[in-house]
Amino acid sequence: MADRVKTGPVPAGPVERDSAPLLSVTDLNVTFPTQRGPVRAVDSLGFEVRRGQTLGIVGESGSGKSVTSMAVMGLHTQAEITGSVRLGGQELVGLPEREMNRLRGRKMAMIFQDPLSSLHPYYTVGEQIAEHHRVHLRSGRKAARERAIEALAEVGIPEPRRRSGEYPHQFSGGMRQRVMIAMALACEPELLIADEPTTALDVTVQAQILELIAALQQDRGLAVVMITHDLGVVARIAHDVLVMYGGRAAEQAPVDPLFADPSHPYTRGLLDSLPRLDDPDDEPLRAIPGSPPSLLTPAPGCAFAPRCPRLATATGHERSRCESERPSFGGPADHPVACHLPAYEGVAS
Repeated sequence: MADRVKTGPVPAGPVERDSAPLLSVTDLNVTFPTQRGPVRAVDSLGFEVRRGQTLGIVGESGSGKSVTSMAVMGLHTQAEITGSVRLGGQELVGLPEREMNRLRGRKMAMIFQDPLSSLHPYYTVGEQIAEHHRVHLRSGRKAARERAIEALAEVGIPEPRRRSGEYPHQFSGGMRQRVMIAMALACEPELLIADEPTTALDVTVQAQILELIAALQQDRGLAVVMITHDLGVVARIAHDVLVMYGGRAAEQAPVDPLFADPSHPYTRGLLDSLPRLDDPDDEPLRAIPGSPPSLLTPAPGCAFAPRCPRLATATGHERSRCESERPSFGGPADHPVACHLPAYEGVAS
């Protein structure tokens, strides 16, 4: 199954699993108040990322991926956030905004999905990168300007000195994304969060951006969190994969075992929905039936139960349990899953 997704070996180097995690998220909950009641967009989520490691977080729209990344960066203004987010041992939940501003850019940075809306149209890209450097590192104007040119060169933009004087609209989509990467890494942070960084790019440019992120990670020992709905991106760049559904963790494993032998039916459905080169021309795409769960009125049992194909062959007791009891996230330490009917042996049910 992995062969039909993977386009090449993971570019990043091996990760020392025994090293202390740079980012540690424990029991994270993000709840938004609405007129119809509270919406828990992220529910009891936990994961770790080490230096030199890429964690891919995947799931459908509305699964809580981007909400999680924004919570780590401390960018939610209207949400109630509980749990723990620790960066290098420092607790971020509840940290004053002034302290968070000191960490953003210097210790952690984020690449957003649409670079054109993230870059200011009235300032040159060089000015914007230099300003980022000056604010976070208190550098002088000349040093910041030179660092901006250097950062553009590092991400592969030709003639960086000349192009630093150009405006965002003068760059192609792929080049704008390179500018965003240059800005994010200008202050040499330890953690990089990339939220759908290749969604609007064509396949060739997408591959170039992924290779760039992997090369920069290997050179600097970055910890990377890659938020995406594209399993091809995950297969290409991630070491570990966290699958989210309905705001919760559904499954987590190293990339090769997860693609070769997914245990959660939702993960299996995501992989089965990918088109295959050996499919007949008239073969319809295999979609996951049903709709994502409501976060306003969550079901009492497993959130995936209404769409789960395994319930068709489940016993009456198993079916009742899936529909009434929320599965815990557990099992083997290197491949936990939240499912009462996992597809492999050894998971407590």
